[in-house]
Amino acid sequence: MTSAQKHYSGDRTIDGCLVSVDGEPLPEALEVARLCEDGFEWSYEGAGPAQLALAILYDHFGDADRALREHEGFMRNVVANFNNEWEMTSADVQRALANIHAGS
Repeated sequence: MTSAQKHYSGDRTIDGCLVSVDGEPLPEALEVARLCEDGFEWSYEGAGPAQLALAILYDHFGDADRALREHEGFMRNVVANFNNEWEMTSADVQRALANIHAGS
Protein backbone atom coordinates (compact mmCIF):
# COMPACT_ATOMS: atom_id res chain seq x y z
CA MET A 1 0.00 0.00 0.00
CA THR A 2 1.19 3.50 -0.71
CA SER A 3 1.47 6.03 2.10
CA ALA A 4 -1.22 8.23 0.51
CA GLN A 5 -4.66 7.92 2.07
CA LYS A 6 -7.16 6.71 -0.52
CA HIS A 7 -10.90 7.33 -0.43
CA TYR A 8 -13.28 4.65 -1.70
CA SER A 9 -16.99 5.28 -2.23
CA GLY A 10 -19.99 3.56 -3.70
CA ASP A 11 -23.49 4.61 -4.66
CA ARG A 12 -26.36 2.48 -5.94
CA THR A 13 -28.19 4.55 -8.57
CA ILE A 14 -30.80 4.02 -11.25
CA ASP A 15 -27.85 3.51 -13.63
CA GLY A 16 -26.33 0.78 -11.47
CA CYS A 17 -23.63 0.56 -8.84
CA LEU A 18 -20.99 3.25 -9.12
CA VAL A 19 -17.72 2.75 -7.25
CA SER A 20 -14.79 5.14 -7.18
CA VAL A 21 -11.36 5.54 -5.64
CA ASP A 22 -10.25 9.13 -5.17
CA GLY A 23 -13.04 10.29 -7.49
CA GLU A 24 -12.11 7.97 -10.38
CA PRO A 25 -13.86 4.71 -11.32
CA LEU A 26 -12.43 1.75 -9.39
CA PRO A 27 -11.08 -0.87 -11.83
CA GLU A 28 -12.79 -4.26 -11.42
CA ALA A 29 -9.47 -6.16 -11.06
CA LEU A 30 -10.59 -8.65 -13.70
CA GLU A 31 -6.93 -9.34 -14.48
CA VAL A 32 -6.67 -10.79 -10.97
CA ALA A 33 -9.87 -12.86 -11.09
CA ARG A 34 -13.26 -12.66 -12.79
CA LEU A 35 -15.62 -13.51 -9.94
CA CYS A 36 -18.71 -11.88 -11.44
CA GLU A 37 -20.03 -11.16 -14.91
CA ASP A 38 -22.38 -8.38 -13.82
CA GLY A 39 -20.10 -5.85 -12.12
CA PHE A 40 -19.87 -4.63 -8.56
CA GLU A 41 -22.55 -5.14 -5.93
CA TRP A 42 -22.75 -4.97 -2.14
CA SER A 43 -25.04 -5.43 0.89
CA TYR A 44 -25.08 -9.23 0.61
CA GLU A 45 -22.68 -12.14 0.15
CA GLY A 46 -22.20 -13.18 -3.46
CA ALA A 47 -20.21 -12.83 -6.65
CA GLY A 48 -20.72 -9.07 -7.19
CA PRO A 49 -19.70 -8.21 -3.62
CA ALA A 50 -16.72 -10.59 -3.92
CA GLN A 51 -15.56 -8.75 -7.07
CA LEU A 52 -15.86 -5.43 -5.22
CA ALA A 53 -13.92 -6.75 -2.23
CA LEU A 54 -11.19 -8.06 -4.54
CA ALA A 55 -11.00 -4.76 -6.43
CA ILE A 56 -10.76 -2.64 -3.27
CA LEU A 57 -8.07 -4.88 -1.81
CA TYR A 58 -6.11 -5.09 -5.04
CA ASP A 59 -6.14 -1.31 -5.31
CA HIS A 60 -5.27 -0.99 -1.63
CA PHE A 61 -2.42 -3.54 -1.53
CA GLY A 62 -1.22 -3.47 -5.14
CA ASP A 63 -0.69 -7.22 -4.64
CA ALA A 64 -2.91 -9.68 -6.51
CA ASP A 65 -2.03 -12.70 -4.34
CA ARG A 66 -2.76 -10.88 -1.10
CA ALA A 67 -6.00 -9.44 -2.47
CA LEU A 68 -7.10 -12.95 -3.50
CA ARG A 69 -6.25 -14.36 -0.06
CA GLU A 70 -8.10 -11.63 1.83
CA HIS A 71 -11.14 -10.86 -0.36
CA GLU A 72 -13.59 -13.48 0.95
CA GLY A 73 -13.32 -12.39 4.59
CA PHE A 74 -13.43 -8.73 3.55
CA MET A 75 -16.53 -9.38 1.46
CA ARG A 76 -18.34 -11.21 4.29
CA ASN A 77 -17.37 -8.80 7.06
CA VAL A 78 -17.33 -5.45 5.26
CA VAL A 79 -18.80 -5.33 1.74
CA ALA A 80 -21.85 -7.43 2.63
CA ASN A 81 -22.70 -4.83 5.28
CA PHE A 82 -22.44 -1.71 3.12
CA ASN A 83 -25.53 0.52 2.78
CA ASN A 84 -26.74 1.83 -0.60
CA GLU A 85 -24.18 4.65 -0.26
CA TRP A 86 -20.88 4.02 1.49
CA GLU A 87 -17.42 5.49 1.95
CA MET A 88 -14.19 4.19 3.39
CA THR A 89 -10.57 5.25 3.49
CA SER A 90 -7.34 3.26 3.33
CA ALA A 91 -7.23 3.48 7.13
CA ASP A 92 -10.74 1.98 7.31
CA VAL A 93 -9.63 -0.90 5.06
CA GLN A 94 -6.62 -1.58 7.31
CA ARG A 95 -8.77 -1.40 10.46
CA ALA A 96 -11.36 -3.77 8.99
CA LEU A 97 -8.66 -6.28 8.00
CA ALA A 98 -7.12 -6.09 11.48
CA ASN A 99 -10.53 -6.78 13.03
CA ILE A 100 -11.11 -9.71 10.66
CA HIS A 101 -7.73 -11.21 11.56
CA ALA A 102 -8.29 -10.66 15.29
CA GLY A 103 -11.59 -12.53 15.07
CA SER A 104 -10.21 -15.57 13.28
